[in-house]
Amino acid sequence: MVAPLTVPDQIDYLDRVAGSAAGRGYKRAFLADLDVRPGMSVLDVGCGPGTDLAALAAAVTESGTVWGVDNDPRMRAEAALRSARHQQVRVDDGDAYALPVGDRQFDRARMDRVLQHLDDPARALVELRRVVRPSGLIGLAEPDWHTLVVDDADLATSQGFSRFMATRVANAAIGRQLPRLAASAGFAIRTVNAQTVLLRDYAEAEQILGIARNLHRGVDAGALDRGAALAWLHRVSRSSVFFASVTLFTVTARIS
Repeated sequence: MVAPLTVPDQIDYLDRVAGSAAGRGYKRAFLADLDVRPGMSVLDVGCGPGTDLAALAAAVTESGTVWGVDNDPRMRAEAALRSARHQQVRVDDGDAYALPVGDRQFDRARMDRVLQHLDDPARALVELRRVVRPSGLIGLAEPDWHTLVVDDADLATSQGFSRFMATRVANAAIGRQLPRLAASAGFAIRTVNAQTVLLRDYAEAEQILGIARNLHRGVDAGALDRGAALAWLHRVSRSSVFFASVTLFTVTARIS
C-alpha cells in the first residue's frame, strides 16, 4: 500500500535534511571553504529557520557579527528564537534582490540552496556582490536536480521520476551554473566542489527527496503512468539494495 500524499512542515523538513548524514557532510565542507574567521561579519541570505546561524556565530566568535535574512516571517521567527543566546546574531526581513544592508558591509556572504527557487538568480548574485567587501568571499551551495538518479529495473519510470523532480524548482540545473553565473556577476572563482549525495537507505531518501509524495504529484500531473509508478514505488521502498544519488555543488568566489 502506497503512503498517502502528505506535505511536511517546511521547518521540520529543513531540519531533517540538515541533520542527515549528507546534510551534515556538505555543510561542514561548505563552512570550511568559506573560511569564516573570528571578528568577521557574515551575511546568510535565505537563512530559513536559522539552520546555520549557530555554526556561523561560533566561527566569528563574539567579536564578529552574523546577519540572517529571510522573506518568510515564520522562518525569521524560528531563526531569531534559535539564535537568541548568540548576541552577535541578528535576524531580519530580507529580499535576495534588495538586501536591507549597506554596500560593502560584509566579509562573507552565503546562499545555501536558495538560488534554485529564485526566478532571477543572476540578479540575486549582482545584489550579493554589492554587499560584500572587495576582500570578501561569497559561498553558494546548490543541487543540480538533473543529476538525480533512483535505481530500479523499470528505467523508464526512474527517468520519468527524475525528470518530474527537476520541475519542482525554478532552476533545476542551477548547481552546474554556479561558476558561470558568479563570474558573470563580477566574482573571481576561488573553489568549486561537487559532492555526490549517495542514499542507500529508502527511509533516508524519503526524508530528503520526498519520493512517495512527489511520485503521487508526478502521477497527478500526468508525468508518470499510475500503474507503473505505483509498482515502481512498491519495489524501491522495499528493496534491500536501494540506491539513489544527486550531486550538490558548492562555489566560493571573490570580487574580481
